[in-house]
Amino acid sequence: MVKTKFNKIHAPKIFLILSSLFCSLGNSAHATVKLKGKLILTGSSTVAPLASEIGKRFESLNPGVRVNVQTGGSSRGILDTRQGTASIGMVSRALKKKEDDLKVFTLAKDGVCVILNKSNIINSLTDEQIVNIYKGKITNWKEVGGKNAPITVITKAEGHSTLEIFLKYFSLKNGQIKAHVIIGDNEQGIKTVSGNPDAIGYVSIGAAEYSSTHDIPIKLLPISGIEASIDNVGKGNFPLSRPLNLVTKTTPKGLEKAFIKFAQSKKVYDIIEEQYFVPNSK
Repeated sequence: MVKTKFNKIHAPKIFLILSSLFCSLGNSAHATVKLKGKLILTGSSTVAPLASEIGKRFESLNPGVRVNVQTGGSSRGILDTRQGTASIGMVSRALKKKEDDLKVFTLAKDGVCVILNKSNIINSLTDEQIVNIYKGKITNWKEVGGKNAPITVITKAEGHSTLEIFLKYFSLKNGQIKAHVIIGDNEQGIKTVSGNPDAIGYVSIGAAEYSSTHDIPIKLLPISGIEASIDNVGKGNFPLSRPLNLVTKTTPKGLEKAFIKFAQSKKVYDIIEEQYFVPNSK
């Protein structure tokens, strides 16, 4: 009778304990499941350094994962994603109507600004002056209040969204630009302007502001009287603002989904802000 009484009273407790134990073991087994595989990201030279740093952190948390980031411009990101040669595309602009077949995930906000060498005495240019410089109608800095020196005009290669945004804002066509130097990524543009006191170019605000605060001799010019700063981008004041996006061909699953979720999370806000961009939720 004692044995029977014990079973009736304590069996439910034993069952709960065992159930809890098995559940715990199940959760532990689930927790040990690690992500594995390789991600290839291609596209925007503006997004690439950001994606690379996010990728390094993602790899550190998931040792079985490798994130390969390649540049080539936003157009390449779109093309590679559609063709399946990239897991994820990087695009530093809003998607066009003809690109609405892709899934888009915004990471941060940035802008495009005109830059000069820090030694240049010019601190501002009107939109009209910028247009005329790029059209080759103004060819010497003395024509806009600067020193007597020929202007070196730097532009971006086709396929880069920075070029598209610049052309759209200033109502220019690429064929109208009379450039002396054609660049690819922002770093190349910043390096060229910082090394040439008579150069003018345009690059990502984030990249330019980061460089100017890290002893690179460039200056950011205001546009329409508004200071080119990531702070103004965040406030929505700067006219040449843009989203920094990741794109996929279909709804992401597995490793792609995990990476994108991580890249959009607060876990990488410090990386975004360190590179002088604005986290998308801010």
